[in-house]
Amino acid sequence: MPFEWFIGYRYLRAKNRQSFISLITFLSIAGVTVGVMTLMTVIAVMTGTEHLLQKKILSIQPHVLLMQHSRQMSNFESITHQVLEMDGVASATPFIYHQIMFRSAKGIRGAMINAIAKPDIMPEDLFRKNLIQKLYDSKPAIDNQPGVILGKELAIQLGVGKGDAIYMIIPKNDAYQSKIVPQIQQVKVLDIFNSGLFEYDKTFAFVTLKQAQQIFDMENKVSGIEIKLHKIFEAQNFARTLVQELGYNFWARDWMRMNKNLFSSLKLQKAVMYIIFSLIVLVAGFSITSSLIMMVIEKSKDISILKAMGARKKNIRKIFVFNGFIVGILGTTLGILFGLVLCYVLKHYQFVELPQDIYFFSTLPVYLDWKDLSIISSGTILICVLSAVYPALRAASQHPVDGIRWSE
Repeated sequence: MPFEWFIGYRYLRAKNRQSFISLITFLSIAGVTVGVMTLMTVIAVMTGTEHLLQKKILSIQPHVLLMQHSRQMSNFESITHQVLEMDGVASATPFIYHQIMFRSAKGIRGAMINAIAKPDIMPEDLFRKNLIQKLYDSKPAIDNQPGVILGKELAIQLGVGKGDAIYMIIPKNDAYQSKIVPQIQQVKVLDIFNSGLFEYDKTFAFVTLKQAQQIFDMENKVSGIEIKLHKIFEAQNFARTLVQELGYNFWARDWMRMNKNLFSSLKLQKAVMYIIFSLIVLVAGFSITSSLIMMVIEKSKDISILKAMGARKKNIRKIFVFNGFIVGILGTTLGILFGLVLCYVLKHYQFVELPQDIYFFSTLPVYLDWKDLSIISSGTILICVLSAVYPALRAASQHPVDGIRWSE
């Protein structure tokens, strides 16, 4: 063991007059521990929120949305086959989006109809798979009455349940008067879905593609094509390539662009949390500086003797930088251990309940990313080491004679 480490370790131990210095050192370690634990837990919750939102959004949204500037796509079958032949495509499904209103005995609400075709290969996503199966495997209603699957919140607002009949109000253009004339269509509630996203469950309803084409007089046309990719983060490049290949008459939007504001705000909040809770570690760093300055004053005689025995300035600097490093290591290790325990408790014992109409989830999501953990730990140790630089330089600049003279 280098003698600098040995002496630095001895200086950290409490002895007689140094008990106050050791108390400050202990408080510094406690401050670093609390800072690391808090920062680690908050960042784990922020990362968990981002991952949970990404998972839920991609379960209800396509990776890439392909549409035509004319708003209706007539040759969608050939385009779908063309898209499926491109590299990286997992599935391509025609769809129809249309704004309508639902009216029941208890209220009236605006909604967005999403009509999806039954794919040849069922999607791996459980939510999407169950939705398609319920939509296409349900028994047809009497008199070919269309069936609809409502979002949970939309069904609550309308006061309806599975098997009830409601009215769909569809805005249509009158061919003779050039006016929008509402058309009323009775539909049956086949089922109710719960995606976990409040706004989505409050807005969307699903019907089959053929029923939507009949209801909205679209004949053999669709609104566009939903595309799923094998690699979700290649969506932006794929959308750009797709438009270049199909031509200027088409436009495509990837899931990252459709939810850009949401994920940008999450990243901004995460960065702000990093800064705010890093201040706790910074305050602990000032405590380290204070305790080491007091230690330099207390050990001035020892420093002079070491210099008289041949110790160089760099050896003296290493002693006090080592002290800051040890405080950082101890505080970071304890903070990580307590943070892991706290993250485990929050993940497996979900005692924090959040209102789902405000947040996208009802309990705190926790996801511990080892990249974040390495950034937190390395940054904390760096702050502690930097906090020891000034006391180390002050100790190294001390003249041997001055230390011996003032200690008499």
